[in-house]
Amino acid sequence: MKLWGGRFTQATHKEVDAFNASIPFDYRMYAEDIEGSVAHSKMLHKQGFFTDAELKAVVTELASLKKEIEAGNIDWKIEYEDIHMHIEALLTEKLGATAKKIHTARSRNDQVALDFKLYAKKQAVAAKEQLINLVLLLAEIAQEHTETILPGFTHLQHAQPITLAHHLMAYVEMFARDIERMESTLERMNLSPLGAGALATTTLDIDPLFTAKELGFSGVMRNSLDAVSDRDYLLELMNHNALIMMHLSRFSEELIIWNSTEFGYIRFEDAFATGSSMMPQKKNPDLPELIRGKTGRVYGSLVSLLTTMKALPLAYNKDMQEDKEAFFNSSDTVSQCLSIFTFLIAGGILFNKEKMFASAKKGYLNATDLADYLVEHDVPFRDAHHIVGELVALAIEKGVSLEELALSDYQSIHADIDSSVYGFLALEACVKRRNQPGGPAPNRVLDHINFIKNQY
Repeated sequence: MKLWGGRFTQATHKEVDAFNASIPFDYRMYAEDIEGSVAHSKMLHKQGFFTDAELKAVVTELASLKKEIEAGNIDWKIEYEDIHMHIEALLTEKLGATAKKIHTARSRNDQVALDFKLYAKKQAVAAKEQLINLVLLLAEIAQEHTETILPGFTHLQHAQPITLAHHLMAYVEMFARDIERMESTLERMNLSPLGAGALATTTLDIDPLFTAKELGFSGVMRNSLDAVSDRDYLLELMNHNALIMMHLSRFSEELIIWNSTEFGYIRFEDAFATGSSMMPQKKNPDLPELIRGKTGRVYGSLVSLLTTMKALPLAYNKDMQEDKEAFFNSSDTVSQCLSIFTFLIAGGILFNKEKMFASAKKGYLNATDLADYLVEHDVPFRDAHHIVGELVALAIEKGVSLEELALSDYQSIHADIDSSVYGFLALEACVKRRNQPGGPAPNRVLDHINFIKNQY
């Protein structure tokens, strides 16, 4: 018999049970459901609904049930619909009438809202810790490469010289903002929905603030309708997940490009790559490619839940059962990708500093520095820009770099250029002079690295 079946005269069809049930996927919230039920039982005891003996029996049996679940000894049954009804049914088998009191002043609506919020908080904290580990790892690697010069790109064209450390620390900043977003949402979602009941609280004398404190929340949600129909926090977290994956995907894309024969900036260790079933020479960057591919999965989960929620009237609707698989998919994918990406960065990549520097020697990356040189010699920037354009065209015609142009070539276009220009154009000098806040100069990047290490 269904726990809610009092007003029904027919049993539900098996097909209805199968379609209606969420137990095949929401069973993973068993720990949170038990945690919430323990706190709720303690509150009921405090308010006089449970005796001392009843509370002890319920708490003891819930702890035993948790161990049974974790040991794999529970056979999940479709007819119990969801994790909440399943645990209550199992508890009732053990404790009879005492267990039937546990749902006093509680609905599955505020129960699932609580369970999911507890679960999502744990997932957000775990993702935050993974991000912190990745940020600190990237900072450590960057510290070894503050003078490793490579091209900076715009439009995937050689633009200006930077360092590998500066490039890596750009991703550190992206992931640091991901951490900040997680922290912000965790703070915002730290209110308990339990006590809202189905939608309009209860007439019984309960203490929702007590339950909230027991569960580690800072307070209780301010509106019961909102409490049972709110999934904003999930959408925030899934949006953050999408941004994390976007950052991982961009990074992965660059690793794939850098690993190509045309670039050759990095090489993957054999243990972190795969081969071809037909072409024996191939060594494929499958890990970053899969991360890049899985990004679409996380985007899809976000759009799925946004679409589910976009037209729902208050308060709870069964459509909201669709939130779980979408969120589980999103958080599972992000966790897996952060883990494998950190593993790859930690030990799977060899940087080819010589190839990076040789690449930086091509493409006239120091052209803007030459314009700055002229500005320092009182040439207006727009005139300097035009002069350097002519010098680059001359260098291209002669098949040489700017550093290799003869002084007579320089002076044929601008007479006031002297031999000091050659020291100005050295790539190392170009990088070190970019000493503005946020710039690639080694001392500035070291300051940035130290800031991040102190931050986390």
